[in-house]
Amino acid sequence: MIKNKALAGITVVAALLLAACSQGTSDTATGADEGTVAEATGTKPAPFDAGPVKIAIVQNSGAGDYFQQWTNGANKQAEAIGFEVQVYDAQADNAKQATDMETAIGSGVAGIIVDHGQADTMCPLINKALDAGIPVVVYDVATAECAPQAVTTQQSDASLAQAVLDQMALDLGKDAKVGYVNVLGIAPLDRRHVVWEAIVKANNWSQSFFVGKFTNSVATDNAQLVDAALKKSPDVVGIFAPYDELTKGAVSGIESNNLQASIKAYGIDISNADIEIMTKEGSPWVATAGTDPNAIGAAVVRNMALEIAGQLGVKSVDFPGVLITAQFLKDNAVKNMVDLRAKLPELNLASVSGADWIPAVQF
Repeated sequence: MIKNKALAGITVVAALLLAACSQGTSDTATGADEGTVAEATGTKPAPFDAGPVKIAIVQNSGAGDYFQQWTNGANKQAEAIGFEVQVYDAQADNAKQATDMETAIGSGVAGIIVDHGQADTMCPLINKALDAGIPVVVYDVATAECAPQAVTTQQSDASLAQAVLDQMALDLGKDAKVGYVNVLGIAPLDRRHVVWEAIVKANNWSQSFFVGKFTNSVATDNAQLVDAALKKSPDVVGIFAPYDELTKGAVSGIESNNLQASIKAYGIDISNADIEIMTKEGSPWVATAGTDPNAIGAAVVRNMALEIAGQLGVKSVDFPGVLITAQFLKDNAVKNMVDLRAKLPELNLASVSGADWIPAVQF
C-alpha cells in the first residue's frame, strides 16, 4: 500500500554493496518470493552475538497481496539476521492492534516493529514501549510528531504520487475532467493527496467526483462507489486512486460501466495481482508508481537490527519508488514481480540500511 501506504487508521545509511545474484522464485498467488541472501562479512555486535534476538511485528494489514509480500520480506530478512519474531496482525481492527501492542510490550522482546496503523491509537503505546527501553521502528504511520523517539520508515509518498501524476498529466493534458478515489486521514494517502491537489490546480483539471472508503474489502467496496460516481459523471477521462486496492476498485467501476476505452486509471503500488490487471487486454489501468513490498519489509527489519545495535543513527528513513506503466510491462513481457525486478533493478533495496554484519536479503 498503501504497494504503502500507511494504511493508518485501519488496517507499508550505511550501504552494503552486494554482488549480483540470481532472482528468487516466486509463488505468484501469495507473493512468497524466496530472495537471495548476501553473506555477512563483519562481526555481529551485541546483542546479536549471543544467539537469537526476540522482536515483535505489530501489524494492521488490509486486503491484497501487498501485505503478504511485505511480511514475507520481513520474515526472510529476520531469519537471515537471527531474529526470533512474533507477528501480530490486527487485520483492520484498531482496537486489536492496541491490544497486540500491549501484549508485545509485556512479552520481553528486544524491539517492536509497528507496521501500519492509526497514529492516535498507536502513539501512546509506542511511547510506552520506548519508555520501557524497547526500541520501536514504525512503517507508514504518522508518528514523527507524537512519538519522535521512534524510528519512522515509509515509502517516499510525495515522489510516488508525483511520478504517476506527471504521467497522468502527460496523457490527459490541460483542462481535463477527472475523478478521484482516496481515503483521507491515513498518513501515506494524505501525503499523496497533497500532490494530487497541486497537480489538479497546475493542469486546471475539473474534479467531477471524490469518493473512497477503507474497509477490509477495499477493492469491492470502492468498485461500488466508482460505479455510482461514473453513472453520474461518465465523461471523465482519468481517475487517480493512490493505493492499489483503491485502483482495483476504480478499474472495476470503469469496466462495469463499459468505459475502459475512454477512461484511464492511475494508481500507486505494484504487486503480482496489479501486474496481471495492468497487462490484461483493454485494461484501463495505464500507470502506477511503486516499490517492491518484499524489499520494503526486509529493509524495515534491517532498520530494526541497526536500531537495536545502536548503529542506525537516524530517526527517519524513506524508501524510493519508480514509475511503472502498463506499456512498459507489456513491452518487457513482465508477468510478475520477479520479472519486474529483473527489468527494474531500482526496486532492489538491499543496499539501504545495511551493515557488513547484516546478511541482507535481496529480492
